[in-house]
Amino acid sequence: MRPSCDRFVPGYGDANADFHVIGDHPDVHGGVETGVPFTTDANDGFQAALKEAGLLETTGDEPTVNRTFFSYLHMCVPDGTPTAADYTDMERFFDAELRAIAAHVLLPVGAVATEHVLNNYTSVGWKTTIDMEELHGTELRGSGFLVLPIKDPVEWDDGDHDELVVGLLELQSTDFRRESDLGRFMPGADPYLVR
Repeated sequence: MRPSCDRFVPGYGDANADFHVIGDHPDVHGGVETGVPFTTDANDGFQAALKEAGLLETTGDEPTVNRTFFSYLHMCVPDGTPTAADYTDMERFFDAELRAIAAHVLLPVGAVATEHVLNNYTSVGWKTTIDMEELHGTELRGSGFLVLPIKDPVEWDDGDHDELVVGLLELQSTDFRRESDLGRFMPGADPYLVR
């Protein structure tokens, strides 16, 4: 999974993650200097919220994740704003990564990532208005993935940190994995969990 661009920021974190944090591209959501997504001064508050909610064990340039994976829709370090054709070209990398990680919960950060995730990985994209003030920290259920959109951290107001933490803690207190035990149909007493 190596794109043809000279510089790119690959995904980072737990390959068996329950939570997949999805950003736009490295120039918007950090990582150009460190090579790790969401690692700039602008993301300090974002990382702190994820740590408080239990998705990170440590913060910084190489955060220690807890059931979490970070990546971008467009992993190349762009020369300016990526065009629609640039996003289309990078879609195969993002889609392969998203399906390989197979997290239970997608956490798109910002309007671009939220719109892409809702339109391509849920059945609610066509009927959801992308209003990040309204969607921030709110669980959206649709066929496919469970989605909890996050307002871009550089646009956070005073209450956005707490709202995200509360939303993530509340989500984790539920059966967000939505697994069923099909072991009852098999010989033996071992569980066989599927979603």
